[in-house]
Amino acid sequence: MNDPESIFQRLDRLLARIEDTLPVRPQHADPAEHIALRWRKHGDTGYLQAINHPHTITLNELLNIEEQKQTLDRNTLQFVSGLPANNVLLTGARGTGKSSLIKALLNRYADRGLRMIEVDKLGLTDLPDIIEFIGQRPERFILYCDDLSFEADEPGYKALKVVLDGSISTASDNVLIYATSNRRHLIPEFMHENLAARHVDGEIHPGEATEEKISLSERFGLWLSFYPFDQEQYLEIIRHWLSQHGISRLSGPARQEALRWALARGSRNGRVARQFARDWAGQQKLAKTEPVRVDKE
Repeated sequence: MNDPESIFQRLDRLLARIEDTLPVRPQHADPAEHIALRWRKHGDTGYLQAINHPHTITLNELLNIEEQKQTLDRNTLQFVSGLPANNVLLTGARGTGKSSLIKALLNRYADRGLRMIEVDKLGLTDLPDIIEFIGQRPERFILYCDDLSFEADEPGYKALKVVLDGSISTASDNVLIYATSNRRHLIPEFMHENLAARHVDGEIHPGEATEEKISLSERFGLWLSFYPFDQEQYLEIIRHWLSQHGISRLSGPARQEALRWALARGSRNGRVARQFARDWAGQQKLAKTEPVRVDKE
């Protein structure tokens, strides 16, 4: 019959063998060494992963959004200066520079201690853990949530509401949330919800479902709206990106192809303009370096 001490020894050895087979939890990347990080899920929690090659875009490369640039730049400068600043929701047309503007501000203020942590929708439930980890650090952190949209009753929706303005604990003064979305209120709105609105003395009072849906977006202190570009703005952005590729002017053929490109994509925005400029510049440089190919029958 085995005595208790030998049983415990065998259990210890068994547990040690099991522990050796378990995945090791990755260590947090050091924000002092990396300006851009990403929150990665790991089991029930997560860790900070360094982004070794962050986007290098600058504010000067973002055209036709001057008002939005000035407002977000001012808010970010207040933040890195230790002054009061607001969480920001950037909404509107796709490809108009919402995400690029946030990345450009990181590059502008990284040397003043600004850091950015990208948090996807699945990671929103970990926001309290993220804030607790970085709350006492000397750097200033923007939690960057790109292309947010929610369905009803998603856990990330409620977690974000609580962190923005609803927790019993006070928010850390070295953390802000910058979020982008194509939806103004972040979740879908349906016609039958608007039908629940009441008219009282000529005033419109939204129904409870509508009130709940706008409650998240209202917790952002600043709203910045982005709008589709007209044709001339679209072509101006193409001229800029072509110049970055060493092409000094937008020729007639390039202009015609640029308009066809936008028509095929169904949109005139900064992303489409940059994609066209990259394609056109590549074609022109290839034509200069490669001999003309003649297909033989």
